[in-house]
Amino acid sequence: MPSALEQLAQSVKERRAILFVGAGVSMSVGLPSWEKLIEHMVDELGLDRDMVDMPEPSYQALAEYYRLKHGSLGPLRSWMDREWSISRENVKGSAIHKLIVSLDFPIIYTTNYDRNLEVAFEVHDRAFVKVANAKDIAKVNGDVTQIIKYHGDFDDDASLVLAESDYFERLSFESPLDVKFRADALGRTVLFIGYSMSDMNIRLLLYRLWETWRRSGYEKNRPKSFVFMPQPSVVQEAVLGRWGIDMLTDEADRPEDALVAFLGKLRDAIDPA
Repeated sequence: MPSALEQLAQSVKERRAILFVGAGVSMSVGLPSWEKLIEHMVDELGLDRDMVDMPEPSYQALAEYYRLKHGSLGPLRSWMDREWSISRENVKGSAIHKLIVSLDFPIIYTTNYDRNLEVAFEVHDRAFVKVANAKDIAKVNGDVTQIIKYHGDFDDDASLVLAESDYFERLSFESPLDVKFRADALGRTVLFIGYSMSDMNIRLLLYRLWETWRRSGYEKNRPKSFVFMPQPSVVQEAVLGRWGIDMLTDEADRPEDALVAFLGKLRDAIDPA
């Protein structure tokens, strides 16, 4: 029986796989962590750091408070757009981004707001279409890679899923991008990279996919999906395995090195020559 990596490689080779990209990929080229976002909001809102730390609110809750105080997330979005901008040279030099482009996924979903994936396709001369809202879906065609900004895009403030209420609204799993994801993912293999799997929104998404197949009565016919994690986890492996998600790992000193090694092995498995 083919190994998990071989099964995934076959799906990618046949263009029957979707890539889902998380924050770990962007942080690999120098984007700030969520902690820096929290620090900025605390400072701009004039909050006492000691009070904020006990108990520590999530960045979603702070963003919700920010919107209540300022009337919108516009200033915060502008700051994020400036601070989370990485030079084209850094993106071009990123082994992770180069491998993502070379693997030629027909559809890439990302919860990252930044433009790094789009820049990677540009600097490596690969065509793509960006989808951040319902209007963009009409631009999709089958000839070029779709980059779906699942949590929004800096070019469209209204598309951002950043504050707590934004996430709550997404829990219904019924927005246009959610409907598109269900249609895209239902009959394809999905590979998740750049996630710690502690994000409850992503976990809910995985659960809902499994639940859809389970209720259909054809769960055994569901294409296998995968998540890459730089460190093995018995708990995650068991829970995600229950939902039809195989865990793949490739340990290294740094998470980004582990991901580079894994994506390189995947590329080699697709094209051994």
